Amino acid sequence: MALPNERAPLAEQVEQLLATEGPLPIVAAGGPVLRRPTEPFAGQLDPALLARFVEALRITMHAAPGVGLAAPQVGVGLRIAVIEDPAPVPEEVRLARGRVPQPFRVLVNPSYEAVGSERAAFFEGCLSVPGYQAVVARAAEVRLTCEDEHGRAVDEVFTGWPARIVQHETDHLDGLLYLDRAELRSLSSNQAVAESWAQPVPDEAARALGFELP
Repeated sequence: MALPNERAPLAEQVEQLLATEGPLPIVAAGGPVLRRPTEPFAGQLDPALLARFVEALRITMHAAPGVGLAAPQVGVGLRIAVIEDPAPVPEEVRLARGRVPQPFRVLVNPSYEAVGSERAAFFEGCLSVPGYQAVVARAAEVRLTCEDEHGRAVDEVFTGWPARIVQHETDHLDGLLYLDRAELRSLSSNQAVAESWAQPVPDEAARALGFELP
């Protein structure tokens, strides 16, 4: 499936994407749309089209599978993202990373700010950078402000892994990839992470690969 024509109005771009059923194609790193700040949502999609687009993002996120997906990742430069995390992880991982289940949410025009100065560093991946992960230090707690898909205001504090997801997806909407914030000495293939760095925290990876943790 081809990406939408970026010169077309956003509604037309979304209609082009939704012309075929099933998961949408995910843009890989190198796609210019991933490197441009998105256009704030201001009614460019009517409610019915917005609902269809949100559902397509949800289906694509689940199929990947991932815990978040931003509109630029399917070629649409609109400030919308979706997140959801069933958090099927062992108890030791849950405790170390603060990874708890998150229901499906739609983030419209999101922004975040750190709450406090504590930072946490863990391996992180991205559907637009398939096959690799790297350690990223992020704020351990953030305040998210946005709207949901119905235009209702959201003002909520997230901690642990949900805070990481919020930061990752909102960064996409600002033209940033996780690699821009990563400790590049930690960059590892998924296979290497599974075989060597699957511990709940990346301390062993930091010692072996030669990078510092916050």
